[in-house]
Amino acid sequence: MPLAHLPPPASTRIALRVSPAAERAIRRGHPWLFDQSITHQSSPENTNRPGDLAVIFDSKRAFLAIGLYDPTSPLRVRILQARQPATINTDFFKTRLTNAILDRYDLVDPARTNAYRLVHGENDGLPGLVIDRYADTLVLKLYTPAWVPHLPQVLEALLALTSLQPAARILLRFSRALLKQPRNLHGLADGLILHGPPLTGPLLFQENGLTFEADPILGQKTGFFLDQRDNRARLEAHTAGKSVLNVFAYTGGFSLYAARGGATHITSVDLSAPALAAAERNFAHNQHIPAVATAQHETLAADAFAALEQFAHQNRTFDVVILDPPMFAHTQAQVEAALHAYQRLTRLGLAVLAPGGLLVQASCSSRISAEDFFALLHYAANEASRPLDEITRTTHPADHPITYPEGAYLKCMFARA
Repeated sequence: MPLAHLPPPASTRIALRVSPAAERAIRRGHPWLFDQSITHQSSPENTNRPGDLAVIFDSKRAFLAIGLYDPTSPLRVRILQARQPATINTDFFKTRLTNAILDRYDLVDPARTNAYRLVHGENDGLPGLVIDRYADTLVLKLYTPAWVPHLPQVLEALLALTSLQPAARILLRFSRALLKQPRNLHGLADGLILHGPPLTGPLLFQENGLTFEADPILGQKTGFFLDQRDNRARLEAHTAGKSVLNVFAYTGGFSLYAARGGATHITSVDLSAPALAAAERNFAHNQHIPAVATAQHETLAADAFAALEQFAHQNRTFDVVILDPPMFAHTQAQVEAALHAYQRLTRLGLAVLAPGGLLVQASCSSRISAEDFFALLHYAANEASRPLDEITRTTHPADHPITYPEGAYLKCMFARA
């Protein structure tokens, strides 16, 4: 058992009292409690460990919520249950996981799509924990050390649900921030196989009838950007007979959909040569599809901004330009710089977009609101004398539900210019 050595959470619960504002937020269902909102704590902070259970009481000293305590983060408690007391054990996790699985039963056609988000953290009542499915492999990713002591129970709950969610393999991943806390990982390795056989190569999965590969150990996120599935499908309807530029292409998700949609030439740009090699393999996996087989696919390993400037200098234009960058604003202090980066990116993208062409631009920065992002795109386009004629604005797919404001991160615009 790969988790048998993990220390359990403390048997004694931490009792907390909180500010009136925090109490109101928790009553409204917000899943976070920050350190500055704690007005009283039953035990000294340095005696508590990540994963200990904290019980929050209201102003009348009645039960308000229970959650996972994390002394390493300003986000001190991640709420598991509010209003009604609960025992946090295997049965609790089994119920939460069952609800998440059943909520997704009708979201995808399993004959065409067998990769999707099974648990979306806070939005499925399991804050700081994500589970993605790739065919018969589940990738469990943690964003806080508070989950580590509870992993044995989470794994037991997952394995008990094989009739609902068959899993030949369960793999463990950690966020970048969590990897900087090896002491709190208790010897667990990123990419550890919790259940099933080791990986012998990339995972192959289906998305809307296309075959992709994912590297759940070295790849970004859990190996693939599952949250852009619906936008990739939307793009396909706009690419027949077109030339397409996919910037920040990663492993070519948008590029492959463009090819199946009938694009004649696709250029995939990404800084990572290994990611582009995977994009080439994804095209190879789908050569049985005539439109993919006949499409010309070119890859360029380069900085996105430099590549766009180079194309503009060459007077090279494209009928469709896709701009799907990584998160530009990881902290509030980075928001202003991120807004300038999005503005510059829009101008550069429009400079290589043929007149009347389609611009697809997305942001995954949760600290930048959809309203501000879309307003910025219009501002940059007007500055470039290429006003946007919007087709649609999109947000999260159904397997990435949003239940609290800070959880909303993905926004995308399809527009003619």
